[in-house]
Formats: sequence, C-alpha cells, structure tokens
Amino acid sequence: MSAWLKLSSPATHQFWEIPVLFEDPYLLALDKPAGLLTSPDRYEPERPNLMTLLHQDIKRGAAWARQRAISYLANAHRLELETSGLLLLAKDKPTLVALANQFGSNKPRKTYVALVRGTPASPTFELAAKLAPHPTKVGLVRVDARRGKQARTSFEVLERFRGYTLLKCRPWTGRRDQIRAHLQASGLPILGDTLYGGRALLLSSLKSGYRLKPRQSERPLLGRVALHAAQLQLEHPANANPVVITCPWPKDLTVAVKYLQRYAAGSTT
Repeated sequence: MSAWLKLSSPATHQFWEIPVLFEDPYLLALDKPAGLLTSPDRYEPERPNLMTLLHQDIKRGAAWARQRAISYLANAHRLELETSGLLLLAKDKPTLVALANQFGSNKPRKTYVALVRGTPASPTFELAAKLAPHPTKVGLVRVDARRGKQARTSFEVLERFRGYTLLKCRPWTGRRDQIRAHLQASGLPILGDTLYGGRALLLSSLKSGYRLKPRQSERPLLGRVALHAAQLQLEHPANANPVVITCPWPKDLTVAVKYLQRYAAGSTT
C-alpha cells in the first residue's frame, strides 16, 4: 500500500500528499501538514480540514481507502491549524473509545519541537500554570490562575542559538494551545506565532549585510508557527503493548534550523 494518502479539495483546488507514519488493523498515524485544519472549525466552516477530506474519500471509494478496506476513521486528538506533525486516528469505534480513555487521562506521552525567541536560563524547565479562554480575543487562551484549568508542560533545550532556542516540549495535560500559551508566559514566544507574541524569523535579522533586491519584500524563513508534533508514546488499544510513533521534521523547520546554525551559532547565555 502507498505510504501516502493523496487528498484534494475541489472547492479550493488544493492538493495534499499526507505521509503515513504508522498503520496496523486498528491505528493509522498521519503527518498533518501545517496550514490544514484537523477537523471543521466553527469560525471558518468552509475551510478544508483533514477529517472531512478523509471521510469524503472513504465515501467515494478513493484508492487509498479501498486498498485498506477502511470504512471508519476518527481522530483521537487534535493538532492546531499551523502545527505540523503526528496525528493518530482510529479505524473503528472500540479503538476510538480506548484511545479517548487514554488521552482523557493524559496517558500518552506527546513530544513536540519548537523554535522560540529567547534563551531559557536552565537546560530543562517546567511550567504548571492554569489556562483559560482569553476574555476578549476569541479562540485564544492565556494563563489565568483564578479561572483556568490545570495545565503542565515540561521543556528541554535541544540547541541554543544567539537569541533563539530549539526546544523539546512535553505537555502533560491536553489544553488548547497549551505549549504556545505556556511559552508566551515564559517569555519565550514561538517563532511565527503572532497570536501569542511571536515574530517571524527573517534572514535579515541573522545575516549581517543582508540586502534585498529592488522592489522585493522579504519572506520569512518559516512562514508559520514553528511547532511540530514529533513523537507519540502510548499503549496499543488492542493489546496494551507500548507503541512509539515518530514524525520527521518538515522541510521548513529543518531549513530554519540550518540558517540559525549557520548565522546564529552559539548562545548568549
């Protein structure tokens, strides 16, 4: 069977090749690209989303669905619009229920990588700060000790640069935008995350003597939130055996790190 699912949206004339990261009779793990919603968004219901595209293909008998004899798919968790990486799906209802129980009790270990502006003082740190919906900005969350729900994230420095850091992030709870809000509260906003205080990563800010050609505008090295779901560890819902699924870094994140290694090597701490 193909290691890719080819999906398209006739309404928007967009096309995606979604890599398959793991598959067995019960589970299907996909590499969701940044910019594609996981499921329908109530604020933008017309925008393409992965689950609707998958269900449409199953209904019409697309080749990838016929090859796998798939008649059911449901996502066990979500990734935000601009987050890339590993998304786990169930191939039947009992598997979904078992996965929901695991995710509901925060048993699966999720690992993300993030590029942030700033340099933490310690190589590892943790933030346990309650999160609640922002009172005036729809769809955003913020640290709120009085009205928020419990949220905890651990962080580990993978690589330091001048003014920037590559972090491993492990959320122990599953709140919306948890990593993004916790990093903003820590003074380490994710690159490209304009909703949570992050600015774009520009080559002009790294390379001395950088000059644009006439009538050209500079494009960011990374044109979205620099957050990627890199690994998931869980118990298999059918036999309780440990399962570890990993997801390669996308090209844009890899390129951004290479530019930082070239032009911002070292640390200010």
